[in-house]
Amino acid sequence: MNPQELKSILSSGLLSFPVTDFNAQGDFHREGYIKRLEWLAPYGASALFAAGGTGEFFSLAASEYSQVIKTAVDTCANSVPILAGVGGSTRQAIEYAQEAERLGAKGLLLLPHYLTEASQDGVAAHVEAVCNSVKIGVIIYNRNVCRLTAPLLERLAERCPNLIGYKDGLGDIELMVSIRRRLGDRLSYLGGLPTAEVYAAAYKALGVPVYSSAVFNFIPKTAMDFYHAVAREDHATVGKIIDDFFLPYLDIRNRKAGYAVSIVKAGATISGYSAGPVRTPLTDLLPEEYEALAALIDKQGPQ
Repeated sequence: MNPQELKSILSSGLLSFPVTDFNAQGDFHREGYIKRLEWLAPYGASALFAAGGTGEFFSLAASEYSQVIKTAVDTCANSVPILAGVGGSTRQAIEYAQEAERLGAKGLLLLPHYLTEASQDGVAAHVEAVCNSVKIGVIIYNRNVCRLTAPLLERLAERCPNLIGYKDGLGDIELMVSIRRRLGDRLSYLGGLPTAEVYAAAYKALGVPVYSSAVFNFIPKTAMDFYHAVAREDHATVGKIIDDFFLPYLDIRNRKAGYAVSIVKAGATISGYSAGPVRTPLTDLLPEEYEALAALIDKQGPQ
């Protein structure tokens, strides 16, 4: 799949990031991950991102990363494209990118570099180096310390033909509008704020109709129903699901830093597809939070 074919796929539909399965000892659990992917793939997501933020990329050793990407690519070879998360220092990100390409990933999500503050030019050089290291398509994730402006993204798009997508995790509407207007159809645009459904209708109005769903991990039917309601501008259905599920869900998610991942793993367990515990420095939901989430999921009905 060449980058432009991937760009076309990412320009519509729902995307998701499967959680990564760990066993009770905290090691990668390949069989559980296969079972998860086989369950999720038929629901109709346009693409799945292995070892993304929700997949706890930040906690994976290099050898585990290879196992996760290979397992995802092999399991979903005939069903849905797999993109791989990459990140860390420039040299680390290049090694991960080249390994993901070797293993058959169709594209990459370049996660923010870790911790170090950097100038716009420095971040742009980081992105360009990763793009130039592979032939598959790359999506840049503007979030946290990665805050590229529209002029720099335009420059990168001119210099990196395989830079095909922009994912926004900042929620800066002025910046999002400036990027969308300046780059037009050169990139695919993805909504990437945590629990993106809450912002989906607003981002669609900005020209960003595609987003990644974390809750697809445990209520895939509801996640797809919500996406289609946003797409057809069914405001009544959108509002009902936000009121009945997403707002009380956010109340649980916002109780502790890192719960954006922890609550998804808890949801997977409740839905019968346990992925094991989160790895430190994240912490799992408390029992009363788990029970509140279980009640919310039960109200959504069979998936």
